[in-house]
Amino acid sequence: MQNIDNYDFNNKRAIIRVDFNVPLDDNFSITDDTRIRATIPTIEKIISGGGSVILMSHRGRPKSKDDVKLSLKHIIKHISKLLNKEIQFADDCIGEQAVTKSKELKKGEILLLENLRFYVEEEKGNIEFSKKLANLADVYVNDAFGTAHRAHASTTIIAQFFPNDKMFGYVIENELNNIDNMLLKAKKPFTAIMGGAKVSSKITIIKRLLPKIDNLIIGGGMTYTFIKAKGGKIGSSMVEDDKLDMAVEIMKLAEENNVSLYLPIDSLNADNFSNDANTNQTDIDKIENGWMGLDIGQKSIDKFTEIIKNSQTILWNGPVGVFEMGKFENGTKQMAIAIAEVTSTGSFSLIGGGDSVAAINKYNLAEKVSYVSTGGGALLEYMEGIELPGIKAIRDK
Repeated sequence: MQNIDNYDFNNKRAIIRVDFNVPLDDNFSITDDTRIRATIPTIEKIISGGGSVILMSHRGRPKSKDDVKLSLKHIIKHISKLLNKEIQFADDCIGEQAVTKSKELKKGEILLLENLRFYVEEEKGNIEFSKKLANLADVYVNDAFGTAHRAHASTTIIAQFFPNDKMFGYVIENELNNIDNMLLKAKKPFTAIMGGAKVSSKITIIKRLLPKIDNLIIGGGMTYTFIKAKGGKIGSSMVEDDKLDMAVEIMKLAEENNVSLYLPIDSLNADNFSNDANTNQTDIDKIENGWMGLDIGQKSIDKFTEIIKNSQTILWNGPVGVFEMGKFENGTKQMAIAIAEVTSTGSFSLIGGGDSVAAINKYNLAEKVSYVSTGGGALLEYMEGIELPGIKAIRDK
């Protein structure tokens, strides 16, 4: 298999599938450029090797080609600034302009194509559409881990047109190396922190992790499904009533695998889902009617921090409270700080899933943890042992 380090890019046009699906504010300014910055080393490697670059990405879920808000033209200036280089733009990803501009690319030049999802053929994995994209270049580089679990035209189907000239960029290589290292060579004790709203979305990953981990910390909205399953009072807290059996099953499986499962001890509650709500603090299983748990309390923070500080490997997927609201962010913030501190003493920490990544970035701790994954669904599916179409397409001969 070719790789980005041994491939000769001299005089070659490389089409790179990047993930530039970044958030913009009302003035079209990027509010989080993590995904763009992540791809800079791949772009620079190709250019320094004498190649030229064609960047392709989706952004959002456009309803039509006239969806100006989702045009990639708004991010040209920012990419240009990060690379300290002028970026050309084609106002279509497969039209005449894209063909002409890609043909005329000289060494070191960069062309950004318009949003791939302006064509329904992208998500449908249409072969003709894939071929038109492939015809723009000599070599295909997939560097969009966040979309590797989707069999779309630009992430998977296009690879067949480059049987001997396809490879991963550094983003995907780093993702796979870090996840594989964590799953296959984790130092003990290994602690997984699973947060977020629903047990149902995490059941497969939890089951896959149980034989590998020593501690499982549960936080976030799904806590209350576990507490209710144990017979506790959860007031008006979020709950999946149809998943109580699943919570019981996880607790039983944890015991069978000798995994210590930790649920929060106390809860910071609100009388409505708002930053202006009245609050009180109770034991996790004694929440009165009319109150909902929105964050973990101090006893839980102390206990979880102690477990994190005694861990050699930490996987964090999902916040432990509604950290977007200032009143209910302390639990998540303290988890992030504890993970950063233990990383500084030599432990390995992997942060994955959109909300955990947003939290780590909110508290400016991304540089203080071992690895921040760019993939949400892709990360979980890869860790669940599912073969991702975008990865398979490169690895297959």
